[in-house]
Amino acid sequence: MVVFGRMVWFLPVLLALGPLGLPGQNPAGVRLVADPDTVHVTVGQSVPIAVRAVDAKGRMIDLAVRLGGPRRAVQVRNGEVRGLKAGTYQIVATAVVPGVEPLTLRVPVVVEWPPVAKVTIHGADAPIYRGTVRTLTAVATHADGSRRPGAVVTWTTSDPTRARVDRFGNVTATGTGEVTITAQVEGRRAEARYDVQPLPAGALRIDGGVEQLRTGDVHAFRARVTTADGGALPDAPITWTLAYRPAEGVMAPPAPGQLEEGRFVADVPGIYTVVASVGSLQARTVFEVVPRDGVRRLEVMGTGRQPDLRTTDFWVFTGLDGRDYAITGSKEADGHAYVFDVTDPTHIVKTDSVHVDARAVNDVKVSPDARYATVTREGASNRRNGVVILDLATPAHPTIAATFDQELTGGVHNAFPTENYVFALSGGDKYVIIDVHDIYHPRYVSEYNHPNSRVHDVWVYDGMAYSAEWGTGVVVVDVGNGRWGGTIEHPVFVTSYAVPSGATHAVFPYRSQSSDRFYLFIGDEIMSRAGLAYEGTGRPRGDYARRYDPETGMGGSPLATRGYIQVIDFTDPEDPQMVARYEVSEYGTHNIWVEDDVLYQAYYEGGLRVVDVSGELMGNLYAQGREIAVFKPFDPVGWVANSPMVWSAMPFKGYVFFTDTNSGLWAVKVKPRERPVMDD
Repeated sequence: MVVFGRMVWFLPVLLALGPLGLPGQNPAGVRLVADPDTVHVTVGQSVPIAVRAVDAKGRMIDLAVRLGGPRRAVQVRNGEVRGLKAGTYQIVATAVVPGVEPLTLRVPVVVEWPPVAKVTIHGADAPIYRGTVRTLTAVATHADGSRRPGAVVTWTTSDPTRARVDRFGNVTATGTGEVTITAQVEGRRAEARYDVQPLPAGALRIDGGVEQLRTGDVHAFRARVTTADGGALPDAPITWTLAYRPAEGVMAPPAPGQLEEGRFVADVPGIYTVVASVGSLQARTVFEVVPRDGVRRLEVMGTGRQPDLRTTDFWVFTGLDGRDYAITGSKEADGHAYVFDVTDPTHIVKTDSVHVDARAVNDVKVSPDARYATVTREGASNRRNGVVILDLATPAHPTIAATFDQELTGGVHNAFPTENYVFALSGGDKYVIIDVHDIYHPRYVSEYNHPNSRVHDVWVYDGMAYSAEWGTGVVVVDVGNGRWGGTIEHPVFVTSYAVPSGATHAVFPYRSQSSDRFYLFIGDEIMSRAGLAYEGTGRPRGDYARRYDPETGMGGSPLATRGYIQVIDFTDPEDPQMVARYEVSEYGTHNIWVEDDVLYQAYYEGGLRVVDVSGELMGNLYAQGREIAVFKPFDPVGWVANSPMVWSAMPFKGYVFFTDTNSGLWAVKVKPRERPVMDD
C-alpha cells in the first residue's frame, strides 16, 4: 500500500516473506527498490513509478509500501508521479518488515518546467514621451497556455539614447525617435515599438484630495495632465510616490501604506503625502490618516460542551417549528452528528444525535428552507461513504431520509445543499450534483471533475459553483446562472484562479454591501509550519488529535498551522484581481463566513476572528486595524486541554456561533461600541 498526502494506492506483491530471524536483524537482505531510481517529470505531466520490496536475490516480497512526499510539488496516483511545481524533491518509501527495522528508501524527484512557448509584453500599447517613465511587464507562457511563474526576463533597448530599460521593465524615455524594447525568456522574444515624442504637457494636478482617512480605507486619487493650451493628455504615464510622517507615538513600519496607480490605503496613522509626476511636472496632496478604532468587546453567552470527542463543522438554523437549532459533526465519535437547541444561546441544550456508518462526520449543512440537512461520511465500514440526508420535519430529532452514494467513491469530505440540489464531493476528485426535490428518493443529475485537480470544498452562489481545489486554486463553474451556458444538468467551466500558496482549502463568494464589488474570500489550509522559525510542537501530525496519555506521554499536543485569507475582486469573472489579504502570523485558516460586510473567520489556533471588510479592500486587513474582536476558546477539560482549534463560525440572529474541535459548540455576542476601548 502506498500513501501520499491523503491519497492511497496499492502496489502489486508477488512472493510471501519467510522467517527473518531476531528483531532488528535482516538476514533475508530485504530492501526497497524503485523503478526508476530517480524520477524526472515536467510540470503538468506524469511518469510511472514502482517501489517494490525484494529479498537478497531480487525476488519480490509481499510487503505494504508507503510513499510520502510534498503534495503541493508532486502527486502520486495509480502508479504515476505527476509534477506540480518545479524543483528538486524526494519521495520517501517505507515498509514495515516483521521482526526487523522498518525499511526506508528515498527516491529523488526532479520536476522541471516545460519550455517557454511565448512571451507577451503587457502595457506596451500606450505611448511614451521624452522624460517620462512607463513600466512594462512580460508574461511567459507554455504551449498549453499556462503561465511560467517567476520567469527571468531579460530586457534590452535598441537605442539607449532614445529610451533606456532596466531589469524590472521600467522604460525611461531619454530622447525622441523610434526605439524597440525587447523582452526575452529562454530564447523566446517579444517586442514593443515606440516613436518617442516630446512631452506636450503644460500642467499636472491631483483630483480627489481628502483631509482625513481611517487606516484601512481605500481612496482613489486621480492625476489630470493638460497640454499648454488646456487640452487633456489622458495617455501620459503617471509616476506615483508616497511620503510618510508618523503620528506622535507611532513607531512607523517600513511600509506604512500602499499606493498603486493612485489608489491608496494606510496601515498606520500619520501624515501622508501623495505625489504624482509626469516628466518634470509634479503635483502633491497632503492628508492625515487616523486610527480605525473599531475594536469591540465580545461576551461568551453559552456553550454546547463536548470534551469527549472532536467537534467538526456545524450549521445553525431556524427549524420548521420556529425554534433555533445547531447540528454539529464529529471525529472520534463513531460517526455521530449532534443536535442542539440554541433558541436561548445562554442555555444551549443537546436534544438528540444521529448515528451514521462513518469514521468521521466532517461536514454538516442545512438547506436554505430548513427542510433537510446533509451529513458527509468518511471511513464507512463498507467503504461506500456517500452523503446522508436528514429529514428536519422535527428538527430537534432529525431522522435519516436517505443515503446516497452513486458516483460518490471514496470519502465525502464536504457537501453544499441548495433548496432542491446537493453538491457532494467524491473522494476529493469531483463533485456530484444530486436532485433532492424528494429527499427520500434522491437522484443523480450531473457532475463536474476539473482535470488534474483535487477538490476540497464547494460553495454555490447565484447559479455559480466556486470550488476550492488546492494547487489549482478556485474553479468557477456555471451550474445554472446561464451567462456561460451552464445548467444544473450540464455544468460549464468558466474560469480558474490560482493563489500563491497552492493550498486552496475553502472559498466564500460575497457581494460587498458598501462597495458593490463581488469578492471571493479564499482560505489556505497548511497543516504544518515546517521550515519556519516557529514550527510548533514538532510532533507527528496525527499525534495532536489524541488525548494525553499519562502512561505513554503521547497525545495532547496542539497543532501548528499556517496560511491566510486571500481576497480576489471577482466583479469581472473574466478579469479577476487579487486585491487584499487577511494574514495573522503563526496561525492557519479554516472555514469562512462573510455577512453584512463582516468576516467571521475560523483561524484554527488563532481562534475566532471578527473582521471589518466594509468598503473597497486593499492590502493586509490585519495590519490596518480592521479586526473587531478576537476570541480564543481555552477549555481545561477539552479533547486537547487549553488548546483553541476553531473549525467554523457563523453569525445568527445577533450572535456568533462557532465550533472548536477540542471543546464543542460556542455562542458569543459582539457588544455594541459604547466608548473607546483604550479608556479602560
